[in-house]
Amino acid sequence: MAEKTFTLEELSQFDGQDGHKAYVAVEGVVYDVTGVGAWQAGKHHGNTAGHDLTDAIAQAPHGKAVLGSLPIVGKLA
Repeated sequence: MAEKTFTLEELSQFDGQDGHKAYVAVEGVVYDVTGVGAWQAGKHHGNTAGHDLTDAIAQAPHGKAVLGSLPIVGKLA
């Protein structure tokens, strides 16, 4: 399967609300956080799914360490 490229508008549809999957982008890579317990209803420590969280993850205590276990679903345009 070819890698999907998301625009910011397309990414915003994956907000984890109303049955939608929850995707976040970090440094141009789009990750699926749908099954992550800490991302219930598409929210995690003031962040919401469907956005580019590059700046937020740089400031998070865990940094990018948590990304390695997440499924990659595409890239951000």
